[in-house]
Amino acid sequence: MSTEQNILNAVVIASNPGQDRALQNEAIEFLNTVRAGATETWPIALKLFVGDDSASRTKQNVHVRLFALQVLDELLDNRQEELVNAGRAQETYGTLQSTLGAYITEEYVSGSAEAHAPFIRNKFSHTLALLFLCTYPDQWPTFFTDISPLLHASPGSSSPTLNPHVTTFFLRLLLEISGEIHDQTIKSARSFVASRHARDTSIRDAIRAKDAVGVNAEVLRIIEETITLLEAVRAGSAPLSESLGQTQLVELVELATRAFASYVPWVDINLTVTPATINLLFKLLSDPVVPIRMATSGALLRIIQKGLKEPSDKLQLFRVLSLGQVLEMLEQKTRITGSKDETDDEEVSYRESLGKLTSGLGLELIKLCDEQSGPPPAVLTGAEELLQQLLPIMLRFLADDYDDISSSVFPMLSQIFVVYKRAKKNSPQTHLTAPKRNFLMQTLEILLQKMRWNPDDDPDELDDDDRAAFETLRSDLRLFLDSISAIDEELVASAIKTLAMNTLTRADDSVGWADAELSVYLVYLYGEFQKGDRSKGRAAFVTPPEEIAKDKRKTANWESYPLTPHGEMLDALMQSRISAYPHNAVAIQYFETVGRYGDFFKVRKQYVGGVLTTLIDARGIHHPKESVRRRVFYIFHKFIKDCKLEIPIEHVTTIIDSMRDILVVRAELPEPESSEQDLLNEALGSAGFFDSQLYLFESVGTLVSLLGKEPEKQAAVLESVTNPLLSSLQQSIQTPINGPQDILPILQAHHVIRALGSVAKGFPEASQSTDQGSVPAWILVLKQVAEAIIFSLERMNQHRAIRDASRFAFARIIASTGSNITQYIPMLMNHLIRQSQPVELVDFLSFLSFTIHKLQNEIFNVLDELVSPLSTHIFELLARPVEGTDDRLQHNDTKKAYLDFVTHIMNDRMHAVFVSERNKEQLPNLVQSIASIAEDLSDPSSSRIALTFLAKSTVAFAQAPDAPGASGPLVQLDVVPGYQTFIYERLVPLAFGIPASPSFNIKDGQSLSATMEIGVLLKQIYQARGQEAIKYLAEVYLPSTNWPPNLAAEFVTKLAELDSKQFRKYFADFVRSSGAS
Repeated sequence: MSTEQNILNAVVIASNPGQDRALQNEAIEFLNTVRAGATETWPIALKLFVGDDSASRTKQNVHVRLFALQVLDELLDNRQEELVNAGRAQETYGTLQSTLGAYITEEYVSGSAEAHAPFIRNKFSHTLALLFLCTYPDQWPTFFTDISPLLHASPGSSSPTLNPHVTTFFLRLLLEISGEIHDQTIKSARSFVASRHARDTSIRDAIRAKDAVGVNAEVLRIIEETITLLEAVRAGSAPLSESLGQTQLVELVELATRAFASYVPWVDINLTVTPATINLLFKLLSDPVVPIRMATSGALLRIIQKGLKEPSDKLQLFRVLSLGQVLEMLEQKTRITGSKDETDDEEVSYRESLGKLTSGLGLELIKLCDEQSGPPPAVLTGAEELLQQLLPIMLRFLADDYDDISSSVFPMLSQIFVVYKRAKKNSPQTHLTAPKRNFLMQTLEILLQKMRWNPDDDPDELDDDDRAAFETLRSDLRLFLDSISAIDEELVASAIKTLAMNTLTRADDSVGWADAELSVYLVYLYGEFQKGDRSKGRAAFVTPPEEIAKDKRKTANWESYPLTPHGEMLDALMQSRISAYPHNAVAIQYFETVGRYGDFFKVRKQYVGGVLTTLIDARGIHHPKESVRRRVFYIFHKFIKDCKLEIPIEHVTTIIDSMRDILVVRAELPEPESSEQDLLNEALGSAGFFDSQLYLFESVGTLVSLLGKEPEKQAAVLESVTNPLLSSLQQSIQTPINGPQDILPILQAHHVIRALGSVAKGFPEASQSTDQGSVPAWILVLKQVAEAIIFSLERMNQHRAIRDASRFAFARIIASTGSNITQYIPMLMNHLIRQSQPVELVDFLSFLSFTIHKLQNEIFNVLDELVSPLSTHIFELLARPVEGTDDRLQHNDTKKAYLDFVTHIMNDRMHAVFVSERNKEQLPNLVQSIASIAEDLSDPSSSRIALTFLAKSTVAFAQAPDAPGASGPLVQLDVVPGYQTFIYERLVPLAFGIPASPSFNIKDGQSLSATMEIGVLLKQIYQARGQEAIKYLAEVYLPSTNWPPNLAAEFVTKLAELDSKQFRKYFADFVRSSGAS
């Protein structure tokens, strides 16, 4: 079978979605091979695209012809060098030129211009543009003059009328050529290639020198002819033809205007800006058809952005265009007054394009006003005058109800603020002139109103994209407020306060929901504009008569101090009826605000009860809408956590009682979509209602902890919360599980265990010196919880979800109860390890590190039994071959978690476990394995942690009595015989060998960090062995590696004299300079 037939078959298979996947992949692979071999397959591709005649092209599969163009594109765009090296470039391009030229004449001049498949026209214009780039000006210097006569070649017509097919093709071709040789968006998407950049520059120069005049004349002629025909058709004075109807004339005018705009940036401005072109563009700017106006607006934007050498020429261009007056007229003319449902989207898009034109002009004027570039005084004065004329226009676009229109002038506004901030820096006392301040006040008023929701919208009914768009707009507007605040902080603070207070002081039925929400949002926002001490803690809300010392802040009478402006706003918020406003958006913003400023309620405690009431009733955690409830669960938790000491103790049980109906755990499974779906993993992997509910359980724990002065009541209330959960857990354990799909009991048990852990998290962290003689009653309750979790783990240990939940819960119980829970740790570890999968090791090691840190010597015996078999198991896993990206990630994560674990043992001074009777035989293997990890430069993060462990091990296991480190008061000696030999034979060569490795790059941040750790390791060796280490380095190791004696002497002197921080910096500089030399 021929290659041509194979291509035909492969395209049919690849483009058929119903084909067998394996066969389809084979077809795609074959087509990729054909495309990659374009230097050999292009003749076949050319034949498949051009065919024998128009009829054969119509019959040919369009997917085949598109693929043929892809092959030609590959040849022309990526294989030029191969053709040149093979000496076939000129012949190949010549064949393409003649064949495609004939095709254009037959299909576009005389034919239907691919009427059956119009998308081929666009694709072919790109292909011909690529051929142009390969042949112009050397091989095909007459490219443009060959096409120009065809524009008016209309077979069958006695007069030279415009050929719409060729004209459309010509204009698209110009757009493609401009895009390839100048468009910065296209260029930035590609990797920079010097030869391509030089080619593009050469082609632009050649067009400017040879063909720009003719091309520009043809484009302007097309615009003039088509607009004249269009006006005649509109007036009814010209007959409509089949080839040039009104729709096609509009398309041609728009396309020609866009083509004109595409080459404006890189041809002589004297061609594109003439009295005739200016008149023509302004005429198009008032055309009744929006796409034509938008294309013209784009062309004018390109003209004003045109780079000119002389600032005076640029200013003169702006004066000639008089765009300020034109834009003022068009801004007034295009204002949209009707409802959004009645407004044409095209009119909105056109007004947006005018906003962009205004912004573009403004940015260019700001450049001319830049005093740092030293413009002539006349230019500076003239540009400032034009800019001042433009500012009111920009503000009207900024104030537009349509956000896309408003945001069109953001770039100009942003640059204005940059200039204003620079002026403040240069002239702090005189920068803010009256006109500037007036402009800032107007802008600020607009920005604050733009932050307001559209009253006709309901945020609850909007889709996620629309909500996200508004939140993004608010974020952008907030950044502008930041900029104004940097210029005049008081102006912003005063405006925000005034607007918010005006609404809050009259918060009644007359206030619309959007205004109510905005007023609360501004209270929320105000704190972001407070700087220094005014933004922190209680001082943000009250003004003490004098600064309060740290040791007296707890006893100070904060409630007696006068409020700051932000305190006054929050006070007004509390006194208003806004919390009862019947709109979800207002309620949510209210809760977000009180949740953010918990410190306010420490200076005005009288409002705590009212806030708690709103949080626990139908406005908050009992809200009928789940999405609102879930958010308020978190805010409630944050408020309780921040203000727990301000909550009256007598209200605690009332609050908890009001929450009981939502402290019920109900596991829910997702709807199955297929029989192969892993519902348990899906349920655990997606954040649902229960994940938000955990905040409530933690809040209950915090509330119960406040009852410490009544221990019996405290324990009873805690049991009233935990007992229903334990009953649910017991029921889940006892429920028979019938097959792998029966997972609800597992999920319910998982949720209940996590809920119990969250309750424990609400209690304060246990101190390290818990009095074992008097165990609080609430701890006994949590011990019952721990026993229940252990029992559940024993019964359901085969399920990873239960193991994960048990780790989660015990981490929180340990944090709250401390050593009181130690007795359960051996059973817990046994159950966790027995069924644990390799993928769980990272979480298990992290949990183990946490447990060591919290309980330390309390779990020494557990750790003693665990450390050797665990280390052996992990090193066996790390020794396995790594296959694939996921495997590599898991490998590195496990390695890092293990290194963190053994380093935690060293940090918590429990390293005696490594040299116990049970484990001392394993120590050599362990440190050798960790040394190997330190040398592995493919994972610098793990290498750094391994070096940290090894540095600590030198003092821990080889501390000489007379060495500098022996004087440390906290050093616990567990000297290991022979460890000093390991230091000199393994660690010292390792320390110098890592930076000397060819793959080591100290310019890399992680490698630099590893270098610092090596410096610490060497310093720790000196701390452990003292002069013995100095002597070994100076007389044995460094001479053996050919160090010059003077350099070796300097190095060991620095090692002995500098402290650890100084030496690691010295060592990093030493390695850096050694690499440079």
